[in-house]
Amino acid sequence: MDKFWKIKERGSTPRVEILAGITIFFATVYTVIVNPNNISGGITINPELWNGVFFASCIAAAIGTLLMAFYAKLPFAQAPGMGLSAVFAFTAMPAIAVLTSMGDSTADAIKTYQMTLPIVLISGVLFLLISLVGLREKIINGIPKNIKLALGAGIGLFITLLGLKNAGISVPQQATLLTLVNFGARDQATLGALLAILGVLIIAVLQAHKVKGSILIGIITTTILTYVTGFKTLDSFSYNLGQQAHDFAATSLFRLDFVSLFTAGNLGPILGKMLALILAFFLVNMFDSMGTIYGVASSAGMVDKKTGEVRGLKKGLMADAMATTAGGLAGTSTITTVVESSAGIGEGGRTGLTAFVTGILFIVAIFLAPFIALIPDVATAPALIFVGCLMMSGIKDVDFSNISEGLPAFLTIAMMPMTFSITNGIAFGLVSWVILKVCTGKYKEIKITTVVVSILFVLQYFLQ
Repeated sequence: MDKFWKIKERGSTPRVEILAGITIFFATVYTVIVNPNNISGGITINPELWNGVFFASCIAAAIGTLLMAFYAKLPFAQAPGMGLSAVFAFTAMPAIAVLTSMGDSTADAIKTYQMTLPIVLISGVLFLLISLVGLREKIINGIPKNIKLALGAGIGLFITLLGLKNAGISVPQQATLLTLVNFGARDQATLGALLAILGVLIIAVLQAHKVKGSILIGIITTTILTYVTGFKTLDSFSYNLGQQAHDFAATSLFRLDFVSLFTAGNLGPILGKMLALILAFFLVNMFDSMGTIYGVASSAGMVDKKTGEVRGLKKGLMADAMATTAGGLAGTSTITTVVESSAGIGEGGRTGLTAFVTGILFIVAIFLAPFIALIPDVATAPALIFVGCLMMSGIKDVDFSNISEGLPAFLTIAMMPMTFSITNGIAFGLVSWVILKVCTGKYKEIKITTVVVSILFVLQYFLQ
């Protein structure tokens, strides 16, 4: 293992890598539950579709994460991206349903889902193609230095907000958009928020005492406390693995329906909508993955000292593209490198062994679905909040003294949590950087790939 993954060379140990892999799984596994919830409820709820998408999500997540382990040798997990899952279920599926005159019946819902899957597959193939012809590296190299430095801090704030939301500490409020949970209410929501805060403090105290596995211990301890305090209760489980496997084969596996998509309605509007959706899926997947890998790895010091680049970044993005393609064939929305991987990297994971452990656990998840649901959001939220703190260190190297560099970096950081999207942060950073460089006469600093990507981002927003 050490020879293959260079564990000692990366300053880690097998024990640390295994703990990190388990931590990432606990922080990420909710995605394979939420994804089928979204898709089976995008048109109408039905168990057959839920079962198929759940199986597909677990299998595609396992494939993608194991690719990270053995091909890229990076400690990142791949799973259904929650933003793209929502776009698939609540934007793409309804749009395809309208354009192809699908109804609300169970059969029509499954048909609509199968006609939407080609969008995922095509976006994945497009990602693969730009990787094979070398465009991906040019795009990455075209991202300005200060925006790259800002990625880690932006993602840190993004996952902190995700953790605060999942814990119920930050709650919606009409006048201010977000506000603090009402601790005076002394209800279940208050109890959940207090348990999450306690979880953060447990992790921080353990980390301060240099206890290995502090984040994983925090997740497990908080989970136990949710049942001891009555916040969660043990419910009876009904689980039929055979039925889920049957539904997967019947509804999801290799069930992409190109023929019906192009023959069920007016071809012109269908093609136009498809192109807009493919562009959106492609850009979000590529820049979410790139931003996550670069930002998290840079914050953790996983950078080659000679080149200044993240070790394995190119192969990591290739693994991501292959996983998206596999996910489309299996029958799930876009598989992407998930930001929750930062929980395991914060635990000390530095090699592909971490990803190997997580990938195996995604396979195990197929058989243990009811028990996975026992881990509440308030138990995994502390890990995200704590790691968000760890990721803020890179902000000190951003050059805010030069406004043409500082403002784009600031927008990169701010727009990620404010719009709940890593891609939006990168988009606003790049577009503002190009505009400011043009307006200040610094044309020579602009690379053609940066301009092209900025134009694509603008087009994608206006084509929505």
